[in-house]
Amino acid sequence: MSYRLLGFFSGFPNGFPWYVAGRLREELTELDNLVMIASQATMHAKVDHYAAQWNGWFEDIDLPFEAYHAIDGRMEAARAVRLVEEASCVILMGGDPERQMQFLRETGMDKAIHQTRAAILGLSAGAVNMAVRSLRIWSSEPPRAGLGLADITVYPHFDLTDQEKLSLLLRASEELPICAMEDDSAIFVAEDRISSMGEIHLIDRGRISPL
Repeated sequence: MSYRLLGFFSGFPNGFPWYVAGRLREELTELDNLVMIASQATMHAKVDHYAAQWNGWFEDIDLPFEAYHAIDGRMEAARAVRLVEEASCVILMGGDPERQMQFLRETGMDKAIHQTRAAILGLSAGAVNMAVRSLRIWSSEPPRAGLGLADITVYPHFDLTDQEKLSLLLRASEELPICAMEDDSAIFVAEDRISSMGEIHLIDRGRISPL
């Protein structure tokens, strides 16, 4: 790629849907190193499980990486930074967004993510952290600073029938627009072009509409 691909994902209960798989096959032409960064750096068994699962999903859609690495608290910061810098694709894994941001900043991986030319894909918490402003709907605190990769604030695993969460999102949207993503949806940014697929809702200034 002559540009960097960004992918915002909510969740994939059964692996990549065909439309996401097709886009990934178009974009991911370098398959040297897949690097996955944990959100909860001390949950080693869980990190290993989901890293192997993600690698398997890529193999299932004919995108076999030569090597994959899971970065959590077992790895020294210097090696983690080097892996990010040399990656073909970096995945920010799901879980706890605030713990993930703390882990990225403590190790210096936040700076490495800005310097690498790798594709950056965020799942759930990882997608939340890719934003300029990351949402906190369960507290009275204002949105916190994310990685600033794109000015797209997402809320993953959205369910239109959950009236409690919808009410909170409508209130939060008075401060910033929110892309409420249902599972099996994706937002891609490449060369300043934004495209979306799956069920995504734009919540802005107290109103909701399809994206």
